[in-house]
Amino acid sequence: MRIDIISVVPELLEGPFSASILKRANEKGLAEVVVHNLRDYSINKQKSVDDYAFGGGAGMVMGIEPIDRCISALKKDRVYDEVIFMTPDGEQFSQAMANGLSLKGDLIILAGHYKGIDDRVRQHLITKEIYIGDYVLSGGELAAAVVADAI
Repeated sequence: MRIDIISVVPELLEGPFSASILKRANEKGLAEVVVHNLRDYSINKQKSVDDYAFGGGAGMVMGIEPIDRCISALKKDRVYDEVIFMTPDGEQFSQAMANGLSLKGDLIILAGHYKGIDDRVRQHLITKEIYIGDYVLSGGELAAAVVADAI
């Protein structure tokens, strides 16, 4: 199983996957977690990944262009069973969901940031939306780490 996590702040995910059970699973070839910096897929010189919400609304969202570039690049190398977005609007993560996801092949997890993502990403690229609990986090990175660790 391979889990590709797309993040605006990949530094938040360095620790959880470089130690303990996930490190040993990676070394044995049982599971591989790869973190991708979404800014690497931005084409402007500022490496910005935020944009105004498609259709209006307050606040900035993660723009469609870098997300589409990143997911398209990943999909050139393998077929993914799910493209998961970590969002408070999703289905609550549970042990049953973790068990089901653990039986899948490769997964992409998009860690939410800002006020969310451009709605076109949801409509065209995302296959599942998940949240880990009724509390506020600084971004979806920690939630993505919880999901990756549980499956």
